[in-house]
Amino acid sequence: MQEDAGTAAGAADEEAEVLARVRAGDERALASLVESYHPAMLGVARTYVKSRDVAEEVVQEAWLGVLKGLDRFERRSSLKTWILRILVNTAKTRGGREARSVPFSSLAPADEHEPAVDPERFRPPAGAFASHWSAYPSDWGAQPEEGLLGRETVDVVKRAVEALPASQRAVIAMRDIAGCTAQEVCDVVDVSAGNQRVLLHRARSTVRAALERHLDG
Repeated sequence: MQEDAGTAAGAADEEAEVLARVRAGDERALASLVESYHPAMLGVARTYVKSRDVAEEVVQEAWLGVLKGLDRFERRSSLKTWILRILVNTAKTRGGREARSVPFSSLAPADEHEPAVDPERFRPPAGAFASHWSAYPSDWGAQPEEGLLGRETVDVVKRAVEALPASQRAVIAMRDIAGCTAQEVCDVVDVSAGNQRVLLHRARSTVRAALERHLDG
């Protein structure tokens, strides 16, 4: 616990230093901030709009919003959460014009009782090995690294993520692409901890199923 507290304090001190340097007009600090967050922002923006080009425009617009509001940032949340909230609001506005974005407030809560894995993947609930896997998921650790990291595999993941419902797409992008914590996702898109957990689980299950079909044939 003490180590975690020390890590959090160190991160907060580092964030405060970066923030002070950017506010003072330090271009190197700003460039470092953009370099750190741009890939994550692009990944999240891509879940709200139709193309990478539009996502790039959304990220650029979000950075303008960040620079305009930097003096008013009161650190009630982390800098990362604040930046991503501006990005999501910008992306929702742009995505709404493209008739693709769906506000989280309009989405039905995730059903925690809906199975995340096809029930047919398991044995019947009676008899030997009741409700166990009928065929265990593959061990991809045995796959050649070039197969797991190949362009075709990456494209499978991208297509699977893009095909997800809007709520799942946004949550998996923030957790697995942007590297956000569960709490940061809840703060940015205003969902409960339980709903965030279910949405992420369903998204990951769907993407894993797509990978199974690709890697296992």
